[in-house]
Amino acid sequence: MFEAVEELVGEHTDLEKRLADPAVHADQAQARKLNKRYAELTPIIGAYRDWKRTGEDIVTAREFAADDPDFAAEVKDLERLREELTERLRLLLVPRDPNDDKDVILEVKAGAGGDESALFAGDLLRMYLRYAERAGWKTEIIDSTESELGGYKDVQVAVKSRGGSVEPGQGVWARLKYEGGVHRVQRVPATESQGRIHTSAAGVLVTPEAEEIDVEINPNDLRIDVYRSSGPGGQSVNTTDSAVRITHLPTGVVASCQNEKSQLQNKEQAMRILRSRLLAAAQEEAEREAADARRSQVRTVDRSEKIRTYNFPENRISDHRVGFKAYNLDQVLDGDLDAVIQACVDADSAAKLAAASDGS
Repeated sequence: MFEAVEELVGEHTDLEKRLADPAVHADQAQARKLNKRYAELTPIIGAYRDWKRTGEDIVTAREFAADDPDFAAEVKDLERLREELTERLRLLLVPRDPNDDKDVILEVKAGAGGDESALFAGDLLRMYLRYAERAGWKTEIIDSTESELGGYKDVQVAVKSRGGSVEPGQGVWARLKYEGGVHRVQRVPATESQGRIHTSAAGVLVTPEAEEIDVEINPNDLRIDVYRSSGPGGQSVNTTDSAVRITHLPTGVVASCQNEKSQLQNKEQAMRILRSRLLAAAQEEAEREAADARRSQVRTVDRSEKIRTYNFPENRISDHRVGFKAYNLDQVLDGDLDAVIQACVDADSAAKLAAASDGS
């Protein structure tokens, strides 16, 4: 497995030389691309060098142990360290999602359950905003439709890193991509007078935010409609046609925005949403085609199914994809999502490792 790492060592060395050349930085786009690849390879190369050095240390320690039994304990310690480094290197060599460092657009939409579902959608939004705050990310609500009781029928929020280098697996998409799917809540609604537990649901859609260079959109393929913004219960909150709905005619993908005061601002925000949805659709199509060619590589975490239950009476959160269960729902809803997400990350990595082993 590690023979291929020698090629990565050569690539890493070549990148180091190229990035030291001032002429490379004249093209900022190219420099960013090289820097990103260099940052991806650096942890792998560091772990590989530690792995090789530990192997050499084991050989030396065994030679000493042949003459002096006191070195036997050191040999065992080094062998244990080498096993740990081997596993770390295996994980680092798992194929990375190319979108892991991207920012995301996250949408929460009320589902079955009426007003209770809209209130739950509001709870989920607050959970993600708190989680983003803990992670040091920036958030921006792009568009929202509130319900009469204070929740959300639909809300879209952009979640962005604050720039700078990001550790592998710690980017916004790398963490939040597992949140897409149907979230179910079990609790006594505020509107329930008999104290009965109800079950309702809200949907979460997470897409990597696309830059203009990621998706090419022909203006002739767009139909742009304008209409008046509305608030909870349908009441008008704007006397001009400032809300914008954009339809991408070849695919039928629709994006709309009504939160901003001007038609131009709403159009810009709707285009952001549209680009991300088109990018996600293109990537899903590519994944479907790849799955047809490589049916053995099956993802453990399927974002299209019901993924999680939030049980208030038991203070329990359950992720059905990976069997995760914990009794700290109050903390999770306050943004303490790391353990839940990490369970999905670990399951995904294990599935990819298994697929790589079957294919080798």
